[in-house]
Amino acid sequence: MQNKSDPVIEVRGLTKKVKDATGELTILDSIDLSIEASSRVAIVGASGSGKSTLLGLLAGLDSATSGSVRLLGRELSELDEDGRAALRSGSVGFVFQSFQLMPHLTALENVTLPLELQGGMAARDIVARARALLTQVGLGERMRHYPKLLSGGEQQRVALARAFVTHPAILFADEPTGSLDAATGHAVIDLMFEMNRANGATLVLVTHDIELARRCDTTVTIEAGRLV
Repeated sequence: MQNKSDPVIEVRGLTKKVKDATGELTILDSIDLSIEASSRVAIVGASGSGKSTLLGLLAGLDSATSGSVRLLGRELSELDEDGRAALRSGSVGFVFQSFQLMPHLTALENVTLPLELQGGMAARDIVARARALLTQVGLGERMRHYPKLLSGGEQQRVALARAFVTHPAILFADEPTGSLDAATGHAVIDLMFEMNRANGATLVLVTHDIELARRCDTTVTIEAGRLV
């Protein structure tokens, strides 16, 4: 049971190891971290430092070698893959560097999909919610376009609308401007922070951009798999 005063994410002794040609490689080593509701946390570090791996573990997209992750009051190691997916559905939104849009779905269909999978909402209300968000991100005239017909900035705006369509408690953003030019990236980030403030979600942002990290309440730095 998640109490309002409890952290939305709590990590203790989190370790991730993988096997490679030379033996065993430690990606993350004994991470302890606590993230409060409605806070904005940036995870920064050089390429290969383990920051994206940490985000995947926090979100239950990957499993740790040892240690524990509590997400929204649930111990992830106690849930199977379906259980973790059910926990994320409706409670967690994602924005990725590579957009991760479904190429065979229009912008509107990409945004309605999370609500359709979640269930419990009338089809007309799902479409209305998705239309409102796409209009909010400036794509009111592009709803029927497929991803390949949209620019990178437009695709990331669709991804933002999709991330917020379920009113998530947590938004995970992994290098959200990594595939965009500087001007487009700044515009997308401004929009993401604006939408996040309106939604009241906890923001967990992975970035190598120190200026972007400074817009968050807290910055967590990873070097060689450890917090510093």
